[in-house]
Amino acid sequence: MLEKRQQLPQEQFIASDYFIYCLEGVHEIEKDIVTEAQENLEQLAMKYEIASIYKTCDTIEGLEDSLNALILADHNFKDYEIIYLVITGEANSICLNDYYYSLQEIAEIFEGRLKGKILHFSNAKILDLDEEEAQYFLDITGAKGVSGYGNEFNGISSSNLDIAFFNLFKEDDNMLDVVEELHQRHYNVCKLLDFRLYY
Repeated sequence: MLEKRQQLPQEQFIASDYFIYCLEGVHEIEKDIVTEAQENLEQLAMKYEIASIYKTCDTIEGLEDSLNALILADHNFKDYEIIYLVITGEANSICLNDYYYSLQEIAEIFEGRLKGKILHFSNAKILDLDEEEAQYFLDITGAKGVSGYGNEFNGISSSNLDIAFFNLFKEDDNMLDVVEELHQRHYNVCKLLDFRLYY
C-alpha cells in the first residue's frame, strides 16, 4: 500500500474532489509518530471534508519516489491542487537528513511534472526566492505557484494559516483571489509570518 489516506466516511471521501498531498521531512521514516502536520490534516478532513494523503520522507530519493508514486500511480493526481511540504531548510533550499538541496535541484528532478500544482511550504523553513529563482522553478516544473512564509518558526507554527489557506481553495480555485481572501481574513497572521506567493 503506497499511501495513508486520512480516515473519512466513504461518501465524504468520494464526494471530495479536492485533495492535498502532504510530504513531511523526518529523521527516520521507520519511526511511527503522529506529527502536528498529520493532526492538522485529520482536522481538515473532519471539519472541512478535505481529503489528503500524508507521507514522510527522510532522503531526497524518498521525496522523489513519493512524488513519482503520486504522479504515476494515483489516478486522482489531477485533483491534487496543493502539494504541502513540511520540510526544514533555508531560503531557497530544503534539508533532508542534514543534506541541503536547492529548489533549482528540486525543479530539475520534477521537470514538467507539477503542471497546475501549487507547492506550499509550511514555516518549518522560510521561503525566500529572488525573481529569477522563482521563475526558474515555475518554468521547469510547470507548477502554478510556490507559496510559503518569509519569517521563521520562532515558536509560531503556520499550521492554522495553512489550514485556512487550503480551505479557501476548496471554495475558490483562483489562486490570487484565495491569497487576497486569506490576507483579508487573517491579516495579522499573514503579516506576522510573512505569507508569500510566487507565481
